[in-house]
Amino acid sequence: MPRLFSRFTLVFTAVLGLLYAYLAWRLTDHLAARLLLALPLLLVWIVPLRYWGDRREERHPLDAALHVAGYLAMGWLNFVLLLSLLRDLVLALTPALPVVHGALQESGPALVVGLSLAALLAGFHGARRGPQPVEVEIPVPGLDPALEGFRIVQISDLHVGPTIGREYVERVVRMANALEPDLVALTGDIVDGPVARLAQAAAPLAELQPQGRVFLVPGNHEVYAGLRAWGTQFRGWGIRTLVNEYALLDQAGARLLVGGVSDPTMAVFGEALRPDAPRAAGRSEGRAFRLLLSHHPKLAVDAADAGFDLQLSGHTHGGQFFPWTLAVRRVHAPHALGLSQRGRMWIYVSAGTGSWGPPLRLGTKTEVTLLRLVRA
Repeated sequence: MPRLFSRFTLVFTAVLGLLYAYLAWRLTDHLAARLLLALPLLLVWIVPLRYWGDRREERHPLDAALHVAGYLAMGWLNFVLLLSLLRDLVLALTPALPVVHGALQESGPALVVGLSLAALLAGFHGARRGPQPVEVEIPVPGLDPALEGFRIVQISDLHVGPTIGREYVERVVRMANALEPDLVALTGDIVDGPVARLAQAAAPLAELQPQGRVFLVPGNHEVYAGLRAWGTQFRGWGIRTLVNEYALLDQAGARLLVGGVSDPTMAVFGEALRPDAPRAAGRSEGRAFRLLLSHHPKLAVDAADAGFDLQLSGHTHGGQFFPWTLAVRRVHAPHALGLSQRGRMWIYVSAGTGSWGPPLRLGTKTEVTLLRLVRA
């Protein structure tokens, strides 16, 4: 592990060095500006070395502020690099347009920096505004009349941690309860750090209603944060964690099976913890509406084959902000965001209730999702 991390450090440092050289060359022309430009890249460099891998603890009172500052610097670097490349592309295409070319040569650096800061502020405002309720109808052929209008609230990718605290979690819980769900699905990456540090911030999740019908599947960040300890904590809050297993519910005489699969990252702990959709489908239980909770949407292939009617996922965040919004849709297609189908099974992929890394939302919005079952 140390050798791999050391190799990552060297590569990461080299990449940041190249980015700094390019931005300093294109945007600055004196020493003071170049020294100022080095500060956000230094903050970006610190984050993975101090807070990722085996060093996820924040050990100093200033660590939380430094962690958030590093994530904001990442977001700014994204925008300033994108705009710098765009400026250079336009410069390469406009030598025959002296007015445009000259303006970009003269005022381009200030414009790039100004627009990148504006994008950073807009994205930060979008993230801090918090989630909005999103309502989705799921038309199901042959749905048992007792399940008509059944209400499922999905919370996904909340990422309680450096940028998401207790007040934000309380808002989410109030919004979810106000939607009067019959069942709550937490589809992974709810926490982003150890129990000792984040239990108090995440504690309002214990107030989710209805009691006894709040289910969670782990995401990759629960695995990083300590899945065993968080599993115990969630149980203490009345939240049932499903890992390649299911729960059978009765709804006014109708049968509803809630299955949950492990996250693919859990396979490092052994073959038995690989995602197993057939096992979570409870085929021996006979006829029932089958709902699968799967953090990663790519498991839709196995879920459809296993006989599920609806899969709820997250993980993609919709890309959070441009241009990753485009990249995610390409990488995770056809189940990157929102409602889609595979065969007869519906898949809904949440854009996330919180944000990870840079606390930015530009081109996507955070959500608490209400899914209603209706007869097709």
